[in-house]
Amino acid sequence: MNERNFHLAFLTIAVVGLIAGLLAPLMHWQAEANLIWSVATVPIIVALAVSIIRDFLIGRVGVDAIALVSMVAAVAMGQPLAGVVVAIMYTGGNVLEDYARGKAERDLKSLRDRTPRVAHKWIGEELVDIGVDDVAIGDELLVRAGELLPVDGYLIEAHASIDESAVTGEPLPVTRGSGDLLRSGTVNAGEAFRFRASAAASQSTYAGIIRMVEAAQTAKSPFIRIADRFALFLLPFTLIVAGAAWWLSGDKIRALAVLVVATPCPLILAAPVAFISGVSRAAREGVLMKGSAALEALAQVRTAIFDKTGTLTEGGARLTTFETASDIEPDEALRLLASLEQASHHVLGETLIELVRSKGLALSHPTNVREFRGSGIEGVVEGRHIRAGSRTLVLGDTPVPSWANAAVASANDRSALAIYVSIDGRFSAFILMADAIRKDAPAALKHLRAAGISRIIMVTGDDAKAANVVAATLKLDDALSDRTPAEKVAAVEAEQARQPTMMIGDGINDAPALAAAGVGVAMGARGATASSEAADVVILVDRVDRVVDAFTISLRTRRIAIQSIVVGLALSAIAMIFAAFGYITPVAGALLQEVIDIAVILNALRALQGPGPKTPTPDAALRLEEPVRAQSVER
Repeated sequence: MNERNFHLAFLTIAVVGLIAGLLAPLMHWQAEANLIWSVATVPIIVALAVSIIRDFLIGRVGVDAIALVSMVAAVAMGQPLAGVVVAIMYTGGNVLEDYARGKAERDLKSLRDRTPRVAHKWIGEELVDIGVDDVAIGDELLVRAGELLPVDGYLIEAHASIDESAVTGEPLPVTRGSGDLLRSGTVNAGEAFRFRASAAASQSTYAGIIRMVEAAQTAKSPFIRIADRFALFLLPFTLIVAGAAWWLSGDKIRALAVLVVATPCPLILAAPVAFISGVSRAAREGVLMKGSAALEALAQVRTAIFDKTGTLTEGGARLTTFETASDIEPDEALRLLASLEQASHHVLGETLIELVRSKGLALSHPTNVREFRGSGIEGVVEGRHIRAGSRTLVLGDTPVPSWANAAVASANDRSALAIYVSIDGRFSAFILMADAIRKDAPAALKHLRAAGISRIIMVTGDDAKAANVVAATLKLDDALSDRTPAEKVAAVEAEQARQPTMMIGDGINDAPALAAAGVGVAMGARGATASSEAADVVILVDRVDRVVDAFTISLRTRRIAIQSIVVGLALSAIAMIFAAFGYITPVAGALLQEVIDIAVILNALRALQGPGPKTPTPDAALRLEEPVRAQSVER
C-alpha cells in the first residue's frame, strides 16, 4: 500500500470512529464512546509519529508536530472527541494534498518506444537485419527512406537528406555530404543511403538524450509544503502559550484547548485547496499543471528560456515570397511546380501541393521525372518541361533576370529556403519558403515581462543567422544558437543558478532541458510526447500565449494560498488567546478550528472562480511573416 492509500485509510478510520462514537450513546454505550474515539485516533498518532521521526532524520521539521502533540494530549487527558476531530482535520488535509500533487511521473516510455530496435547491416553483398545493440563501430549500415538512424555514423554516399528535427529542432531537412557525421534519432527524409557506424547504440546521440532526461529528473528537489516554512517558530510558540496557560491557571485542559485550536489545519488545507483550484483553472485554459509543486514553482520563475522552432516560430516551411516572370501567371507557375512535386520525396513538396489545393487549382500528373539528389527535380507537366531546385541546377552561370534581383537579394539578407524554377528552359519563378515567427509570440513575450519575467532568452540548435533574426524581431535579451541537447541543458542550468527559470520547448531534443529547468513547459499540442512527459507544465493548445496564462494563474494561486495561510494563522492565534483564558474548551476549540478551516477553504477556492487570464492579442505592428531559416535549396 502506497502513502496515498495510507492517508485515505487513516481518514476513513477517523471518520468511522467519530460517527461510531457519536452513535454509541444511542446504544447506551456512553463509556464506550470515549474508547472508540481513542482507538480511532491512536493509528493516526502512531503513523504521524513515524512520519515526524523520519522527516527529522533527514533534517525536515514540519508543523505536523503540533497536530501530533494535540492528539496525544487529548487522548491522555480524557478528551478523545477533540483528538478524533483533530485526526480528521489532519488526515483530510493529507488526502487533499495528495490529490493536489497528482501523478507527475516522468517515465520515458515514449522516448524508448521511438528508439530503433533493428539495424540493416551489410555483410559482403548481403543485407542482414541485426539488433541495434549488436551494431559495432565500423559496421556498414543501410537506412531506408523514412527510417530512424539507429546509431551515430559517417555518411558513405555522396548525399543524404536528413530530418534532424528530433535532435536540433530544425524543421527543414538538411543535406549531408560524404563523410559528414549523422546522428542517431534523426530520420532519413530522402532515398536510402549507406553510412558507417561511429558509435555503439548506447553511446550514440539519441541514447544520450534519454540519459540526460533521466539525470535531470532525478535531480529535481521534492516539493516542500508552504506549511512547513512556519514550523520553526509556530511549534515552539504554541508550546510556550499552552504551557503558560497551564502554569498560570493550574488547569491542564486550558493547555489542551490551546493545542487544539493551534493545530495547523489552515496551513495543511490552504495550499492544497488553492493549488487544486489553480490547477483546475489552468486546465480550463488548455494548460496542464502536473500538480501543486509545478504551479508553485512556476509562480517563482523570473527567467524564461524559449526554444525557437515550433515554440517561438511556426515550426514548418511556408511560402513567404513568390516572384514570377511577366509572361506567366503566378498561380499557373505554382500549379505546374506543385504538379511536379507530386513525384518528389522532398518534405517541401507536400507544402506546395497543399497550398495549390487550398487555392482550388487542379494538379496534373507529371511524367519523365528525374530527381537530382541535393539539387532539385525536373519533369514534364502538360507537355511543358519544369525544373526546380538550386540556382546552379536551374540557372547555371546565367545571371539572374532583373525581375528577380530584389527577391534573390532578400534571400541573402533573410533566412529562407530559395527555390529557382524554370519552365521550358526559361527561368520563370523564384520562391522563398521559411519558418515564420508565431503571430502571438510578440504580444506573449510583452505580457510575460509585464507579469514579472525579467529575462527572456532563446536557445536553439539552429544556426546563428536564423536565431539572430528571431531575437531581433522579438527583442529578446539573448539568443544562444547551434546548441546541442547537452549544451541546452548547460544553458538552462546556468540561468537557473542565477534565478528561478522556466524552459519552454516542443521537441524531443528539448526534453532534457525541460527536465533540467526549475519549471519545464512543453508545447504539447503538436510537440513530441517525450517533451510533454519531461515537462512540469504542458500547453495543450497550439498557442504560445498560453504560457502567459499559466504564469499569471500560478502567481494568483500562490498569492491566494499565502493569503489563506496568513488569515488562518491569525484566526488560530486569536482562538489560542481565548483558549488560554479558559473561554474555549478542547471540543469547542476543535469545532472552532473546523469553522476556520471552512473559511480558509472558501478563500482558497477563489483561485478556481477568479477572473480568467487575459489572452494577449498579437500587436498589429508585429504581425510579421519574418523568415527565420536560410539555406540554398537541397534535395
